Formats: sequence, C-alpha cells, structure tokens
Amino acid sequence: MQPGIHSSAVVETDSIGEGVTVGEFSIVRAGATLGDGVTILPHALVEEGVEIGAGTEIQTGAVIGRRPRATGTITRTPTYEERLRIGSGCAIGNHVVIYYGVEIGDDTLVGDHAMIREQSRVGSHCIVGRATGIDRGVRIEDGATMMYGCNIVEKTVIGKGAFIAPGVIMTNDNSVGAKGVDPDSPGIRIEAGARIGATATFLPDITVGRDAVVGAGSVVTRDVAPGTTVMGVPARPVPPRD
Repeated sequence: MQPGIHSSAVVETDSIGEGVTVGEFSIVRAGATLGDGVTILPHALVEEGVEIGAGTEIQTGAVIGRRPRATGTITRTPTYEERLRIGSGCAIGNHVVIYYGVEIGDDTLVGDHAMIREQSRVGSHCIVGRATGIDRGVRIEDGATMMYGCNIVEKTVIGKGAFIAPGVIMTNDNSVGAKGVDPDSPGIRIEAGARIGATATFLPDITVGRDAVVGAGSVVTRDVAPGTTVMGVPARPVPPRD
C-alpha cells in the first residue's frame, strides 16, 4: 500500500502521481490516471478512463465517471465515450456526479451535489454552484459562473466570463412535456460577459447578447440584444441608469 492511500481504499490503477491521497473506502478503477498531489476523500468513486489533473481534490461521495442509462420512459439512447478529464487545481464537491464524456478545464470549482451530464465541456476558472444541474452537450467557456441551484438545459452555450445568479431556470420544451422528448430541442445561448439575475426563467431557444443584463425574477421570452438590460414578466428592455 502506497503512502497516502488508506488501507480500506480500492486502488486498481498504476497511473498514480507523486503525493496522491486516497481516503477511506474510496475506489479508483483500473485505467484511471491521478496526477501529482491529487486528493480523493473518503467514499468517492473514480471510474476507469478518468484523468484527474495535478492538485485536484475530489470530495466525499463524489462519482467521477457515471454511465448514463436510459429506462423505458426515455426514448433516446445515450451516446458517450468512456473517458472523462478533469484539469489541474480543481475542487469537486461532496456528492457531485460527473458523467462520462465530460471535460473540465483547470482551476474550476464544482459545488456540492452538482451534476454534469455527458458530452458537456466546462472551461477553466469556472464555478458550477451547489446543486446546479448541467444537462447533455452543454458548453461553458472560461471564467463563467453559475451560482447555487441553476438548471442548465441540453445544448446550452455559456460564454466567457458570463455570470448566472442562483436559481436560474432554463427550459427547452414549449409543450411542457406534452409531445415527449424532442432530440432536436434547442438550448439557451448566454454570450460573453452577460449577467443573469437570481431566479430568472428562460423559455426555449433564447439568446442573451454580449454584456447584456437580465434582471432578477424576469421571464425571458425573446432574445436580448447585446449590451441591453431587460427585466420583468415578460422581460422588456429598460433605459440604462445614469
């Protein structure tokens, strides 16, 4: 047993850097790669084909490399690669679930109980807040922030440095489920530098332009032009403040 690896841990991989710590009852499968100084706290699971960069910490109960599974109520068959990469210097919170097919850049924080689905990409220096759910095929660019409890729907793009406040809800189904799952449903596009206030709600296929602002509690039913501020239900442009 290597120093820093608890006797109760199951470590099947040989690809382990210097100064790695694996806590009690954690499992690291064969084919995983742990960079120098990686810390895995108790009861975490790191599956095969997962690469974790130097200095990253995986908190208690996290599942890194979940396989998506369809049931009889889901008509779409999941598609994914059994590989997953987390960059260097990241912090992955308690009970986070990250599916196969995800890539995360360097120095990114993923808060407790967050979920990131397959085919998604999260850039460097990002924040994915506690209990935020990121669906399939989402792209989050460098420096973007999503605070607590956000719902980021499939195929959404969040631009560089965008800020999304707590409780923001994005939707991708105007029929509210009446017509079943639409595999071609569009996501939301939040362009670079845009700021979204707390509990704002987005109807499907909305674009928020570069450096625009959406006020807290707004319901966004149409595109928001770059550099403008909208608020209300439905959201409408408001004059800039002096």
